[in-house]
Amino acid sequence: MAGSAYATGISVFNYEWMAAVILVFFAIFFLPFYLRSQVYTMPEFLERRFDARARYIFSGVTIIGTIVIDTAGSLYAGGLVIKLLFPAIPMWQSILALAMISGLYTIAGGLAAVVYTDAIQAIVLTIGAIVITAVAYVKIGSWAAVTAVTPPEMLSLVQPASDAFMPWPGLLTGVPLLGFYFWCNNQFMVQRVLGAKNVEHGRWGVLLAGLMKLPIIFIMVLPGTMARVLYPAADYPAIQNNPDLVFPTLMFDLLPVGVLGFVAAGLMAAIMSSIDSTLNSASTLLTMDFFKKLRPKPRDLQLAWAGRIFTGIFMVLAAAWAPHIEKFPSLWQYLQTVLGYIAPPIVACFILGLFWKRANGVGAFVALLVGFGIGILDVALRIAGVSVWFIEMHFLYLATLRFGVSMATLVVVSLLTAPPPAEKTDAYIWTRRIYDQETDDLRAVPWYKNYRIQSLALLGLTAIVVAMFW
Repeated sequence: MAGSAYATGISVFNYEWMAAVILVFFAIFFLPFYLRSQVYTMPEFLERRFDARARYIFSGVTIIGTIVIDTAGSLYAGGLVIKLLFPAIPMWQSILALAMISGLYTIAGGLAAVVYTDAIQAIVLTIGAIVITAVAYVKIGSWAAVTAVTPPEMLSLVQPASDAFMPWPGLLTGVPLLGFYFWCNNQFMVQRVLGAKNVEHGRWGVLLAGLMKLPIIFIMVLPGTMARVLYPAADYPAIQNNPDLVFPTLMFDLLPVGVLGFVAAGLMAAIMSSIDSTLNSASTLLTMDFFKKLRPKPRDLQLAWAGRIFTGIFMVLAAAWAPHIEKFPSLWQYLQTVLGYIAPPIVACFILGLFWKRANGVGAFVALLVGFGIGILDVALRIAGVSVWFIEMHFLYLATLRFGVSMATLVVVSLLTAPPPAEKTDAYIWTRRIYDQETDDLRAVPWYKNYRIQSLALLGLTAIVVAMFW
């Protein structure tokens, strides 16, 4: 994100504040259904609402996405940091070492290791980012130094429709779509919530995550704009060619040795925490959605060993793919572009599945096939060098188009086929009755523990931060 702010401006923060809004939606509508159904994976929930076909397609695509997006992206980020520390070491060797270390302690500790290391490392990284921001600001002297070398439009969240990175129509359509998948349907993220003690604990965790998205503009995005003063593109061709180097360069250049060791360790630990989370989620998907189906009554020890073996396999695959990310303009752009291929049909199934009783398994199955089929066709045409009108579209618009086609397919096919049985809808459809019952329950809850009041406060803070940088 610091690299995107350096190269294209602060509009990259739109993904973060939008996440806070999406997490409020998640806490209100989706989270209770996830926890009450006691599922292990998101595809398992889709099977409860639709059928096994939807589960297997979603699970398979999610496993691939977890490897090439989340795990490989984190490995690539770690490789960049190691490359600054040890320039002589080839990128692929750094990535392989990271994969082996993260994979081994994920194999040993499972989800518990992921949760505890994530919590500790998030604190360390946040402290480090605050220190870097403060030191960078002291070194540039004043904000006027940034405005002197930065075009005004790069310091605004809202960009014109012609903007190559974040056109404002894409902010209203594509960004919420990608965010909805990442925060509400993605096993990598949602698996943490599935471990909550109860719905209230889960909601508090989700809303805290939304709150923590807001300071990112100050401690991760704006340092990227300050770097434009410290490292002019003309004098630093390496950063100009690869903006992902901005944050680690700030870290190694500005921090004193003792603090540098602390922050470098925190950054690497945070990167590794992302790797262990993704490896764990992918192995959980394959273990629970495929292995357990092939062996209907496996012993707990067999499940545990299957998960460890799958973690090792995914570790190797992600390490093999990660060096190819260097071919993309930036890590952030790579992550969002690939998400645009995966998210649309999945989000369509989850939204219609929760809010429309008539949506059935056949409709979900066909919608997933059509949605992913369009994505595969897109990739094939790009590889073949064939020029088609939709290939030239911005990836945020293209993701929205795929979402619309997937939604329409699900609606039409569901209406043309038999309605779903009651067991597929009664426990998985949101109704006003649920809201009214919850309202009665919240009357006995102190106001400061009322998640609805917390949600309104979070939305208000989000509006203030967005207004500051409009």
